[in-house]
Amino acid sequence: MADHRLSGLSAPTLSDIEELAAEAFRGLPDDFRALCGEVIISVTDFPTEEVQNEMDAGPFDLLGLFQGIGLAHDAAIPETGRMPNMVFLYRRAILDYWAEHEETLGAVVTHVLVHEIGHHFGLSDDDMYGIEDRTP
Repeated sequence: MADHRLSGLSAPTLSDIEELAAEAFRGLPDDFRALCGEVIISVTDFPTEEVQNEMDAGPFDLLGLFQGIGLAHDAAIPETGRMPNMVFLYRRAILDYWAEHEETLGAVVTHVLVHEIGHHFGLSDDDMYGIEDRTP
């Protein structure tokens, strides 16, 4: 017999992941979040074909991606016409990962967000895990 408690469930939407990402960002340590400046967080289902080709990756291979110039490599005077730094979170790959692991969806989104923003600052994996440990 089917479990009727599950019959109304659906996969989290782009908006749901955006809300989790916003909540995760607000929960990051103040000093880390303050350094993020104008980084834009965007949630899409999949990376573009161009990104997949550049990264030699399939649509489910990337959970997220930082695009832009990290602070360590940024010029003292910003270039005109340069696109803003962005973190992309890829919903379908995140959901696929979540379905196969024991972590909560919020924990997965937080991990991907911290990891991709960490690239913005040139942080090591240990540094990023330390930030995650400080995130509620």
